[in-house]
Amino acid sequence: MKKAIVTGITGQDGAYLAELLLKKGYEVFGLKRRSSIFNTARIDHLFEKDRQENSNFKYAYSDLSDSSNLIRIISEFQPDEIYNLAAQSHVKVSFDTPEYTANADGIGTLRILEAIRTAKLVDKTKFYQASTSELYGKVQEIPQKETTPFYPRSPYAVAKMYAYWITVNYREAYGMHASNGILFNHESPLRGETFVTRKITRAVANIALGFQHQLSLGNIDAKRDWGHAKDYVKAMYLMLQQDKPDDYVIATGITTSVRDFVIMAFNHIGVSIKFEGKAENEIGIIDTIDFNILKTKVENSPLKVGQTILKIDPFYYRPTEVDLLVGDATKAKTQLNWTPTYTLDALIKEMVDSDINLMKKEDYLKKGGFNIIPNVEDII
Repeated sequence: MKKAIVTGITGQDGAYLAELLLKKGYEVFGLKRRSSIFNTARIDHLFEKDRQENSNFKYAYSDLSDSSNLIRIISEFQPDEIYNLAAQSHVKVSFDTPEYTANADGIGTLRILEAIRTAKLVDKTKFYQASTSELYGKVQEIPQKETTPFYPRSPYAVAKMYAYWITVNYREAYGMHASNGILFNHESPLRGETFVTRKITRAVANIALGFQHQLSLGNIDAKRDWGHAKDYVKAMYLMLQQDKPDDYVIATGITTSVRDFVIMAFNHIGVSIKFEGKAENEIGIIDTIDFNILKTKVENSPLKVGQTILKIDPFYYRPTEVDLLVGDATKAKTQLNWTPTYTLDALIKEMVDSDINLMKKEDYLKKGGFNIIPNVEDII
């Protein structure tokens, strides 16, 4: 039985990857930061119901800022594979916490690589580093591929660039099987609520049921290459099954603006939007409603034609913006035999339906819908 350590196990990617590895017969050891609240909802279904000792899925508390803890865990578990998915992954927050972001996202990767060396597992343990399309930042080439120069535009991206190159360095210096997955944006119903795609689909559910009046966003003309997280964790797994380590762009090759993501999300419930005004004064107004579609989603929705459901809030602008990301995954398709299976339309429909169904649960209805979280929004 192969053994894998997955850092960031409670996140979207950690949950999907753990599920994939367990299906392939792995023993999976997840690492998570300690929290004073329960935050294992994404992975609770992976445990044995009575938490038996012979379960193939376990987790432990750890932190990428704690090298002694990482050395101990890696030495004791002796993993065949390590997937480093843990990070302070909120781009906008990284401007407020640049030192912590550098410590966790940059030096944290170094700590894992050194732990592998210290435990004398260089010849046994394969390492995957979760890199990001944010590395390209102020893009130097369209589309972006493995040879495109990096130009990071946030503390998050700069920290991730260190992690990328230290992974390459350990591969070349010590012969370690260490690979970078330069993953473009990938979403799912498990996406965190502070990321812009989930913020949008939660708002669609809230607004359709009358618990929220407007969706506030920043730069809606920013363009991203969005795929499904289920597809992208398969690429992570495939990288560590190769005879030789390498770096791969994982992307759909299709770019879409935040504005169009909003349009597609509302279209799924039968609502079309028209935009009026410019820049900070732009608003989105309901243009038409297909009540036949809307009623299949929400029976008694209060939505009306002419209702303003979107506004621009400059608070969400970043100090330095990344305007356009679109990846060229030719290398992954050729060498890994990887291709995305989800279209963006299918992804958005799944996310919207999931949030509407979640909203309809009694506990959310009693609360008056999803919490509208102020002052947080991201694109990655």
